[in-house]
Amino acid sequence: MAATGTPAPAPAPSVGTAPVPSCRYTLTGPDNRPYSSTTPGTLGGHRRGRRYGRLDCPSALRAIAAGGYVRHRVFFADEATAIAAAYRPCSVCLPGKYRQWKSRQKDRTP
Repeated sequence: MAATGTPAPAPAPSVGTAPVPSCRYTLTGPDNRPYSSTTPGTLGGHRRGRRYGRLDCPSALRAIAAGGYVRHRVFFADEATAIAAAYRPCSVCLPGKYRQWKSRQKDRTP
C-alpha cells in the first residue's frame, strides 16, 4: 500500500528526571528543623530511630508498606546534613557506614 503523504505524529516529549520548578520538598536541616527546598532529598530518615539511609532501602520500604514508618519520615539533602542532625547510618542499606559509626561509638564508651 502506498503512503498517503501524511506525516507521522511527532513523538510526545519525554519527561526528564529534573524536578518541576514549582515543586517544593520539605527537608530536614542540620538543626533538625524542616525547610522548604526546590531540590528533592537524596536520603531518607526516621525521626524516632534517628537513622538515615538510601531512599530505596529495603528495610524502610517494608516499614512503609506496613504503614508504620511514614509519620516519622524525614528527608535530607545529603549525608553531611543527616550526620550534623545526629542521625546514624542504616545498618541495612549502608552497612559499611553503619560499621564505621558503630566502631566510633565503641571508642567513645568509657
